[in-house]
Amino acid sequence: MITLGVDAHKKMHVAVAVDEAGHELGEWSGTNSKKGWRSVLVWSDSFGPERQWGIEGAWNYGRGLAQQLVTSGETVYEINTRWTALGRRRAKKLDKTDRLDARAVARFVRGEAPALPVVYADDDTAVLDLLCVEREALLVEAGRLRNQLHALLMQVDPEYGVRLPKLDSVAGIKATTNYPLPKADGLQRRRASGVRRLAVRLSLTLLHARDLAGQIEELAALRFAPLTRLCGISLLTAGTLAGILGPGRRFGTDAQLAAYAGVAPLEASSAGRVRHRLNRGGNRRLNAVLYRIALTQAHHSQEARAYLDRRTAEGKTRREAVRALKRYIVRAVWRLWQQCEPAMELPSAIVAAA
Repeated sequence: MITLGVDAHKKMHVAVAVDEAGHELGEWSGTNSKKGWRSVLVWSDSFGPERQWGIEGAWNYGRGLAQQLVTSGETVYEINTRWTALGRRRAKKLDKTDRLDARAVARFVRGEAPALPVVYADDDTAVLDLLCVEREALLVEAGRLRNQLHALLMQVDPEYGVRLPKLDSVAGIKATTNYPLPKADGLQRRRASGVRRLAVRLSLTLLHARDLAGQIEELAALRFAPLTRLCGISLLTAGTLAGILGPGRRFGTDAQLAAYAGVAPLEASSAGRVRHRLNRGGNRRLNAVLYRIALTQAHHSQEARAYLDRRTAEGKTRREAVRALKRYIVRAVWRLWQQCEPAMELPSAIVAAA
C-alpha cells in the first residue's frame, strides 16, 4: 500500500509518496487548481492502484483536491495539523518545509489510517456547514457592532442605559435606530447620526442571522432530527453538528469521534493521583459545541447534574467533571448520528436559497 501525503496551501499543494516502510518514493508540487488536481492524479498512477491519501486541510485549502480524489475513487483521510506538528517535534531535525510537512502527513496516515476520519463526497452536510459558518460570522459581527454602538453612546450620553432598553433586545435596537438628533449641527449631532447608522447595520446583521437560522433548522429537520433527542441539542445545534461531522459515516466508533473533537481524556497523573487534563487537539468548533451542550445539560438535566456531583465527590474538579461529561455526550451523539437517514436529494428551493 502506497501512502500519499498532501500539504495543502492557498495557491499550491505539495505531495509526497511513501512505501509501507515509510521510505520516500517521490515528490510532486503544483497549483491549487483543477489542472493541478488532475496532474497529481496522473503522477500518483505511477505508484500502482493500491493507494491511500492524507490531506492536511481537507475541509479548507485542500477541499477541492480532496473532493476530486474522492470522485475519482481514491481513499482520502482528513489530517489535523496538530497531529503532524507533534510528529515533526519528535524528529531529529526540526526543519520545516512543504515537502517535510507532506511526508509527515503520509507517515502519519501510514500508521494511523484505521483511526482517521475518512473524506466522502459533499452532500447536504456541506450546505449546512456553509450556512452555519456564515451565521457564526454574522453573530461575531453583531457583537462587534454592539461594542461600537455602546462606545459611541457613552460619548453621546453616558447614562443612556437608564433611558434606553438593552442593546441585545429588539426594543433597544429599534430605539437606537431612531435615536434623537440634537438640533445644533455639531459633534454631538454627528455622533448621534453614527449611532443610527450602527443600529441599522446591527439590525440588518441580526436579520440575516435569523434568516440563516431558519434555513439551518429546515435542512436539519429533514435528516438530522434524531440528534435533538439528546438534551441540549436543538435543530439549530443539530445542523451545526451535521455540518462539522460531514458526509457519510466518517467515524467508525465513538472513540474516533471523541479524538476528532478533542474530548478524549489525556491522562496527567502524578504522585498516585489520577487526573486528566484538557485536550487542546481536535476540531475546536466541535469541541465548543459539545461544551455548550454540557453546560445546558448541567442546568436542565437531572442525570447530568447527578453525574457531575458524583465526579466532584470523587475528588475531581468541576472542570474535570465537565470534561468527563463531554466524553459521554460524544458517545450519545455518535449513537444518534448512526440513526440519521442517508443523504437525500435536497429540494431545489432550499438549495437555491442556500
